[in-house]
Amino acid sequence: MNLHSRFIAECAAEIDAQGADEALIAASRRWMDLASARKYSYHFRFLGRPIIQHPQDICALQELIWTVKPDLVVETGIAHGGSLVASASFLALLDYCDAARDGVSLDPARPRRKVLGIDIDIRSHNRSAVESHPMASRIEMMQGSSIAPEIVAAIRARAARAERVLVLLDSNHTHEHVLAELEAYADLVPVGSYCVVYDTLVEQLPAEMFQDRPWRRGDNPMTAVRAFVADHPEFEIDRTWDKKLLLTAAPEGFLRRVR
Repeated sequence: MNLHSRFIAECAAEIDAQGADEALIAASRRWMDLASARKYSYHFRFLGRPIIQHPQDICALQELIWTVKPDLVVETGIAHGGSLVASASFLALLDYCDAARDGVSLDPARPRRKVLGIDIDIRSHNRSAVESHPMASRIEMMQGSSIAPEIVAAIRARAARAERVLVLLDSNHTHEHVLAELEAYADLVPVGSYCVVYDTLVEQLPAEMFQDRPWRRGDNPMTAVRAFVADHPEFEIDRTWDKKLLLTAAPEGFLRRVR
C-alpha cells in the first residue's frame, strides 16, 4: 500500500471511530443546539453572497461536486444566492481542470456546467446581485414552487439535457413538501450521484426553535427522507457524511443512488 492509500485508509478508520464516539456526538449535537439558537449558519458569505450554510456543509458540497462531477446541479431554495454561487464556482473549477487536462481553451460566456436554482420568491435585490455576479453565466434561476407541476416539468426537461445531475433540496422544510420534492427530483441523479436534503437537523433541535414555522419535530426533512428511502431501495443514506462532518445541517440527508 502506498503512502496516499495508507492515509485514505487511516482517515476512513478515524471517521468510523469518531462516528461511534458517543461523547463526541453528544457534544456536537449540543454545540449545534447552541449555535442554531444564535443563527450561526446565517453569518457566512461565499464569494460575496450570504450562503446560510454551515462551513462543514460547504466543504462537503465541494467534495461531492469534485467526486460526482455533475454537469448540472439542481437546487431548490435560493435565498440570497450564496449556495448557487458556491455550486457555480465549484463547477467552474471542474471545467478549468478538464480544459487544462485536455489542452483546450474555455469560453467563460458559454460554460459547460451549470447550476439551476428554484425558489417560490426570488427577491429583486437578490436576483440582481446573482445576475451581476462573476459566476452569473453558470447560474440559471426559476421562480415558482418547486413542487408545482409546471416547474417540475421544466426542471426535468432541463435535466434531460444533462449527463450527470446532483440535486440539493433546501426550500420549504415540511415533511409533505420535502417528500414531494424527493419524488419529483431524486430520480434525476444517476447511480453514484446524490440527492442532498438540508435541514434534516430540525428533527434533532429543541422543539421551541420552530414555534413560528410550519415544520417541527415529526414533520420535517428528516422524516421525509426516512419515508422516501423506505419506499425507494435505489437510494441509501450515506452515513459516512454524518460520521465525518459531525456538525451539519443535513444529518441523514446525504442520499446516494446505488441502483
